[in-house]
Amino acid sequence: MTLRFTLDPDLTPDLRAAVTALWVDATNAGGAVGFVPPVGPAQVEPVAERAFEGTGPGQPDRLLVAYEEESGRPAGLLFFTSMRFDLMEHWRLLTRVMVHPALQGRGYGAALLAEAERIARDWGLAGLKLTVRGGLGLEDFYSRCGYKEVGRVPGAIRVADGDDRDEVTMWLGLH
Repeated sequence: MTLRFTLDPDLTPDLRAAVTALWVDATNAGGAVGFVPPVGPAQVEPVAERAFEGTGPGQPDRLLVAYEEESGRPAGLLFFTSMRFDLMEHWRLLTRVMVHPALQGRGYGAALLAEAERIARDWGLAGLKLTVRGGLGLEDFYSRCGYKEVGRVPGAIRVADGDDRDEVTMWLGLH
């Protein structure tokens, strides 16, 4: 299968529902995208709607969606998030990076990050930053995609009583 990427897709009700469903599925499969399983659309939808605010051409944040060519359904997505601070406008934070769990292992995550890098270079950005939840091996995946660990906050993410995880900051320099 191949992917088609769309930056700033039209956020129709159908796409909003598909993104919410992808987010629910990714979380419930163990993905570290802002929640701890189990979750349903009722928990994810308000967070997704807040993430959609301020996205689009001319807006501070942008949404990149990867679609499966054959089915046309969203396979993955990420947000380019602005810090909304002039001294930090030369880079973006990637948030909510996810690929549908049924489609993982096909290189879609790496392809999504490569497309984000291509777009960021076209925009003239100096770098991309992201944070990951420690303890899941995500640092290894992002390292293979060119990101370097540049910081770690021990125990910053509490997924359950007695289960605190590190927040790991990773950086991809583009110059």
